[in-house]
Amino acid sequence: MLNATQLRGILPATPTPVHADDTINIPASKKLFSWLLQQGIDGIVPLGGTGEYGALPRSERIKFAELMVEAMAGKVPVIAGVLDTGYHDALQAGREFAKAGVDGLLVLTPYYTNPTQAGVRDYFLRYADASPVPILIYEIPYRTRISVQPEIMHELSRHERIIGMKACNTDMYHFLQVVAGVGPDFTVLSGEDSLMPLHVAAGAKGGIVVTANLLPRAWRHIFDLAAAGRTQEALALHRQLIPMMNMAFAETNPGPMKAVMDLIGVDAPQMLAPLVQPAPELAARLHKEVARLMPLFEGQPAALAS
Repeated sequence: MLNATQLRGILPATPTPVHADDTINIPASKKLFSWLLQQGIDGIVPLGGTGEYGALPRSERIKFAELMVEAMAGKVPVIAGVLDTGYHDALQAGREFAKAGVDGLLVLTPYYTNPTQAGVRDYFLRYADASPVPILIYEIPYRTRISVQPEIMHELSRHERIIGMKACNTDMYHFLQVVAGVGPDFTVLSGEDSLMPLHVAAGAKGGIVVTANLLPRAWRHIFDLAAAGRTQEALALHRQLIPMMNMAFAETNPGPMKAVMDLIGVDAPQMLAPLVQPAPELAARLHKEVARLMPLFEGQPAALAS
């Protein structure tokens, strides 16, 4: 069973390749899985926001999870996102993903209902008690309007089946407080491409990184430098990715990234309503920038940090 010590390094948050009829594009999905495995990822996170969870039909979510589990074949952990608004739908989704073979669940904080901190605490404790596989807490307050207080996170981290979190709270002091009160049986993973090296320097054991789908070797090198205490070098390398990140998130993720994934052999730019494909000018600029960066990390990824 998945445990906190296995959560380390670079875990791409994957998009979901789809056809125009909103069904899974199986050939494109398999190309994506193969590409990421070849690049040496440490885990993989499908069906989160990047995977357009809320717009994807439930049957297609399960199909995608099954495809990914088959492709990963136990080589790296598969942690499926669960982004439902209510407890019962979220638990049903988690059970279906577990049946499909995923190793863990990334469970979003309950949103729209605007719960108290006591409600958030009880939600995750109840979910963890019932979940067939270990869970990670997904905190992303700029999407959900729900921030988990550090003290509540510390309490949740002591549950044996709550093994980690994806930290997307951009408040660095909040992050520092969370890390200060969790033990070795709970892994904090950065969920922000823009802050990942700082999060690792402050105690994160890795990151669930969106643009690692495009530049996994770059992110691997940034992580290795930050984890080794070479923070300034990690930040210098990270700085070179800022123009790319600005473009990748200039419109709602994963639109811009999907538009340029032909660079890794995945030609599936279709989006699910209500999202649409990005402006052509943005896609063209991002395509050019990713194409410029990719050769710098092929073969000798250490060159930029020497």
